[in-house]
Amino acid sequence: MKKRRPNVLTISGFDPSNGAGLTADVKTLERLKCYAISICTANTVQTENTFYSCLWTNREILRAQLETIVQSFDFEYVKIGIIENWEVLNGIIDFILSEKPSVKIILDPVLSSSTDYDFHDAENGFDNTIFDKVLENIFLLTPNYNEIKNLYPNKDFSETIAHISAKTNLFLKGGHDDANLGKDTLFTSKGKRFTLNPKMIDLSEKHGSGCILSSAITANLALGFPLLKACFRGKRYTEKFLGSNRSSLGYHSV
Repeated sequence: MKKRRPNVLTISGFDPSNGAGLTADVKTLERLKCYAISICTANTVQTENTFYSCLWTNREILRAQLETIVQSFDFEYVKIGIIENWEVLNGIIDFILSEKPSVKIILDPVLSSSTDYDFHDAENGFDNTIFDKVLENIFLLTPNYNEIKNLYPNKDFSETIAHISAKTNLFLKGGHDDANLGKDTLFTSKGKRFTLNPKMIDLSEKHGSGCILSSAITANLALGFPLLKACFRGKRYTEKFLGSNRSSLGYHSV
């Protein structure tokens, strides 16, 4: 009898190109031998090159979907992508943990699309008090270099890393760091730091690569790998995806 796959819940937005967001998460999770369950936070109009608009899912519908999924499925890991604002995010996390206290949440704080559409506008803002609560209740945060700079505008880069890693594990993606392109860093909540260097060199930029890396890490955690090993395996999966072709949309069957 084949081994039962672990369920993983992804909560993110729908991208019609299927390069990023919810469907990219599902492709990654299924390819890595997990069973993906999903909740859609937003319906977007976009291609791999251009982002036109974003319609956020009604909060009552989000709540109803969450209640149904939590009652119907067993899962130990959740990956979260784009969310309307920190208040909505905090509510989602509070509900999940109230129903399943042992669940570990991986948050990919998507602040803008790869085509420069800002999901969190000035009206929603960045309430650091709420975001601090979020950090205290998640297992891993996976920002890129551009995102981490905007999470705490009043802190410098080193202060932000220290602040976040004092509350949760931090995996800093290096895809946007021109000085150290592809070099990722894991800062654990226990004060340890690990550098993950790129292995493959013949790679091309892909739409949704950040979503895929975070989902690949989540999948490997769900499969039982410890945090550092899960990050390492997730990075290698993403590199294969980046090297799968020369277009902006990568292949998962690699």
